[in-house]
Amino acid sequence: MVSRRVARLSQAVREVVSTSILFQLRDPRIKNVTVLRVEVAADVRTAKVYVSVMGTEKERALCLHGLNASRGFLQSKIADRIETRYTPVLKFILDDAISSSADEAVRILQELEIERRELEAKSGVAEEKTDDVVHEADEGNSRDDDSMQGIDVQEE
Repeated sequence: MVSRRVARLSQAVREVVSTSILFQLRDPRIKNVTVLRVEVAADVRTAKVYVSVMGTEKERALCLHGLNASRGFLQSKIADRIETRYTPVLKFILDDAISSSADEAVRILQELEIERRELEAKSGVAEEKTDDVVHEADEGNSRDDDSMQGIDVQEE
């Protein structure tokens, strides 16, 4: 169970790291990064920072390398914000949960698009058949009207 103190420290570390990455880091390797969560150890000496990086596998690896290179700068920002005996040593972990769920969402949407097109094609064929039946019925009615024109109706 996580104590309230450790939970507050985790939240503070997440805020500091995410704002520092967004506004203060100038490393061109670090882009499209989202800090998902931070787990601070009970002794406050280490912290695991879970990040999500959008892009190719090569871009993810470069970004993670850039984050590890800027670890000291980020730890100094944390030390400025949090007054504890120890500043947690950061370990960046690539979390693919969001990218895999985004890939899954894209796959589902593509399947739905294919199903929709198939249904439209089937209903288009059905509409054409329905239109043909309606046209045939109209033609049949006009034939009846034509044949009825020759007949005189007597009124009594």
